[in-house]
Amino acid sequence: MHKIDLPADITSMSNPIELSVVRRPEWLKVRAPGGESYTQIKSMMRSKSLHTVCEEAHCPNIGECWHNGTATFMILGDTCTRSCGFCAIKTGKSEIINQDEPFEVADAIKQMGISHAVITSVNRDQLTDQGSTIWARTITEVKKLNPNVRVEVLIPDFKGDVECLQRVLDAKPDVLNHNIETVPRLYKTVRPQAKYDRSLFVLEYSKKSGFLTKTGIMVGIGERTEEVFEVMKDIRAKNVDIMTIGQYLQPTKEHIPVDRFVTPDEFAEYKRYGIVELGFRHVESGPLVRSSYRAEQHI
Repeated sequence: MHKIDLPADITSMSNPIELSVVRRPEWLKVRAPGGESYTQIKSMMRSKSLHTVCEEAHCPNIGECWHNGTATFMILGDTCTRSCGFCAIKTGKSEIINQDEPFEVADAIKQMGISHAVITSVNRDQLTDQGSTIWARTITEVKKLNPNVRVEVLIPDFKGDVECLQRVLDAKPDVLNHNIETVPRLYKTVRPQAKYDRSLFVLEYSKKSGFLTKTGIMVGIGERTEEVFEVMKDIRAKNVDIMTIGQYLQPTKEHIPVDRFVTPDEFAEYKRYGIVELGFRHVESGPLVRSSYRAEQHI
């Protein structure tokens, strides 16, 4: 019921698409960012020394989202302790913690006048609490200053530390998002410091705690189609409500090359399979889909 006609080379990375050589297909072309709303948001982020995953991760949708007055806030700085093969965020072990960040994020959300706020963070594995205290304070301050705003959090795995995870859950976000990112076979290359089962545990624990849960993966990074369906089944077995599936795009020459460009028809089949056969509440599946892209429409 979920057969897709695929190129012969999908089962390997033998023909990776070089960043500087191959043009993106039409369905992946986007307008350059600009406009009044974009400029205003960028200015506000700089004035408050805030970070967004839109910028740090080179998101292709930054122009559309910022034009519409939405952004995904990235807390705990702009330096991650992990070195994922797909991610453009810089790697290191910064000890700096901005204690005013929770208030600054809350105020920025108020100024933007949005109804659905998405917050994510880098990994801070070197900290005793792995940043979970700032996480909890940020959620609390956002809700205090913006009582009618839904708060979606895209959290790290906290190395599976239940105390850290519970600290975030106790702050009562409206949506708990944690990305699986890819299929288990590719974890050593794509997410070398993460564990597939650990990420599933974070989602399962959060769901059992009564939260609306969400996760996402990238495709076109070397996975096989049957592996995607298996991951979808694993995720749904944990009663996850919402799933996002989008095209991997190589941010720099130092990152994992694109294996192939997945077609819109294949994305449509992933969505059909997830909703009709697995029973997800919502599946956002498309070439430009990212975890927080049009997140307010997922709820």
